[in-house]
Amino acid sequence: MKQYQLKIHNFITNNSFQITKTNPTKTYQNQIRKTINNSTQLIKLEHRWKYINLNPTEPTLRGLIKLHKVDQPIRPIVNWQHAPAYKLAKLLTGKIQLASLPYAYNIKNTSQLIQELKQTPLTPTSAFASLDITNMYSNIPTEETKHILHSSLTRNEIDRHTITELMSWYEIVTQQNYFKNNDQIIIQKDGLAMGAPSSSIISEIFLQNIEQKHLPSIAKKHNLTNYFRYVDDILIVYDAQQTDIASLLADFNSLHPKLQFTKETEQNNQINYLDITIHRQKTKVKISIYRKPTYTYTIIPFTSNHPTQICCNQIFI
Repeated sequence: MKQYQLKIHNFITNNSFQITKTNPTKTYQNQIRKTINNSTQLIKLEHRWKYINLNPTEPTLRGLIKLHKVDQPIRPIVNWQHAPAYKLAKLLTGKIQLASLPYAYNIKNTSQLIQELKQTPLTPTSAFASLDITNMYSNIPTEETKHILHSSLTRNEIDRHTITELMSWYEIVTQQNYFKNNDQIIIQKDGLAMGAPSSSIISEIFLQNIEQKHLPSIAKKHNLTNYFRYVDDILIVYDAQQTDIASLLADFNSLHPKLQFTKETEQNNQINYLDITIHRQKTKVKISIYRKPTYTYTIIPFTSNHPTQICCNQIFI
């Protein structure tokens, strides 16, 4: 328990967090009510009550220890379900689709990745590497992303009143960035709220803008064969004889002052990415399911009373 608390303490200390003596939940609740009441275009009068948490509480932090990682860092998990802005953040997540994101470099799931890998030309000197964005949510610049979102909505010819209301939602949701740990209220001074339903789509707005601006030139400079991203995990296919992976990582780390990437390269001609292991075999790949070292091999029998989509089957190509 002491080790767990130390990891939580180090996570809070090493990020842009600030302890406050005042619980802002009531103030945030009043802000939410005011914002919803002013949203006459997007929320009907009789539906406004649906987007207010009647008895809000502050989000709470817990850490999931990554036992398979070096030094066993924590994955911060914040329960935002009872936060004042939770329901409005869910509504914002749906409405923000009006920005029409291109999703040019994203993969939706493992199945799509496998199909894309089938079509990726490989040579005997091809190699794989993965990049991970460090503490992605807490490092997304919300002010800069706000301008990107506004520009995108304008380009898509969304009416001015709708844009105004959406931007007011964006402001209020991203400002309510706080959580509770050990009876302490902690304010996150920058970035997106961990656990907020809207953080995923807002981070996509920023990351896709970065990719559109810089990825074509990086791919050309470093002779990348292919690039895939799932949230904050990136898989890169490159030619080991033409690409200096250290130089590539340096270029990624210079994309934006708030973004820092770590890398992993393949070992013994294989690399783990998402929930699969990619085995490189000269000009083709073989795929198997990746099991973390902590996997217990406890499974739900296929004949039990559960939805069939839960059952896992072996993935191969």
